Amino acid sequence: MVFRKPPDGGWGWVIVVVSFFTQFLCYGSPLAVGVLYLEWLDAFGEGKGKTAWVGSLANGIGLLASPVCSICVSSFGARPVAIFSGFMVAGGLMMSSFAPNIYFLYISYGIVVGLGCGLLYTATVTITCHYFDKRRGLALGLISTGSSVGLFIYAALQRELIDLYGLDGCLLIVGALSLNILACGSLMRPLESSDSPPPEKTCVDKVPDQYFVYHEKEKTVEENISILEKGYVDEKCANNMPDYKQDSILNKNVLSSINVNEKDISYKKKVVEQTNFCKQLAKRKWQLYLNYWEETVVLFKNKVFSALFVAILLFDIGGFPPSLLMEDVARSANINEDDYHMPLISIIGIMTAVGKLTLGILADFKWVNTLYLYVTTLLMTGVALFAIPFAKSYLTLAMLSGILGFLTGNWSIFPYVTTKTVGIEKLTHAYGILMFFAGLGNSLGPPIVGWFYDWTQEYDTAFYFSGFCVLLGGFLLLLAALPCWNACTNHSSKLPPNTYSYKVASSA
Repeated sequence: MVFRKPPDGGWGWVIVVVSFFTQFLCYGSPLAVGVLYLEWLDAFGEGKGKTAWVGSLANGIGLLASPVCSICVSSFGARPVAIFSGFMVAGGLMMSSFAPNIYFLYISYGIVVGLGCGLLYTATVTITCHYFDKRRGLALGLISTGSSVGLFIYAALQRELIDLYGLDGCLLIVGALSLNILACGSLMRPLESSDSPPPEKTCVDKVPDQYFVYHEKEKTVEENISILEKGYVDEKCANNMPDYKQDSILNKNVLSSINVNEKDISYKKKVVEQTNFCKQLAKRKWQLYLNYWEETVVLFKNKVFSALFVAILLFDIGGFPPSLLMEDVARSANINEDDYHMPLISIIGIMTAVGKLTLGILADFKWVNTLYLYVTTLLMTGVALFAIPFAKSYLTLAMLSGILGFLTGNWSIFPYVTTKTVGIEKLTHAYGILMFFAGLGNSLGPPIVGWFYDWTQEYDTAFYFSGFCVLLGGFLLLLAALPCWNACTNHSSKLPPNTYSYKVASSA
């Protein structure tokens, strides 16, 4: 399949709209799971650490399975994957309304909904990139705000639905709303060129044709043998009729022997062909596997990339829990619900959208070093997390929620940082590795904070730990990116081929 040149408009803007609403509908409930988290604590009576696994799986499993999601979209296309994933998200949410225990929610909400969200994220980003080239940054920025707007709206919506219909009714209604993803997915028309010549078949595609050739050869031999048999019999009938039966029996024996030999030769040819093909395919796959791990080792020899890997893991372990647990933090601080002018999770959501747009705009300025900008957001996030134990009123928690939400918008500049660190040609490989560990941090962060609470019966120690993790990651990344450190490493040893320090990549 050959894709046309991205139109940078036209139907592409429809793709942007439906991708925005797809992320809005699929990520709204998982990102605003903090509202459901309080209800699950009361309904099942489990510890905070065990209950936090539900939301952390829903938000982390999509990133952990990002390689599988990419393969699915590449193999089947964005539209079928989006429609199938819409059923997954809606079905997972509806099944969660019938959950008899917390372990059922691990599967229905954590894995099914989380994997569906991961597939939908990959599908929306892929189809948008197909339709946009020059305006790709704008298009991706617009669709990425769908999840943040979904967090802002679903936090209040789920709380209202719980008050009106209870927890089970809320999940059923939210699941029904998610079925609108099917309509959005049906509009993701692939960008294809039907009048362009098809690409040459690969070795795998040619195998059935080779078998067909062998079948044709067998058929040709059999037809020729039948013709010879007919001519031989006719000649014998004309010349020597009395010996017809004896000659006919002899003729059939000879022809049967020829037929068996031809089939045996053809079968051996097929076996040899299949064996050689399997050997070549296995050898090629093994070589690709070795090349992948060699490139991975080369990436980790880049000190900035190694520090970035540690920083993103620690950032998600420490920075993600507030979006899940902030409502419970307010309840643990005995803040009166009448003082709530807006759910804290909603504040995080809307400020995340503002942060994504603002930081994305700043990253486009040539005088802004995106790596140092990213490090600044990490250090400020760590300081804000340290301040949460001192917040004893709704106003201070709301301010900290807004600050944390804005700083969490640094996701919009993370691809820029990765590109500057490893170069554009290694972006896909490096970004996949980093997203995997980001998902691991998302999955581990909330349960760790919940376990701290179960152990100490207060959130202070938990958020001190979270702030320490984020600050540690920020300082490690800053140390690795300092020009003096790069100068020292350049004097001591040369970088391996095809790897980049941040200074080199940023000037490329």
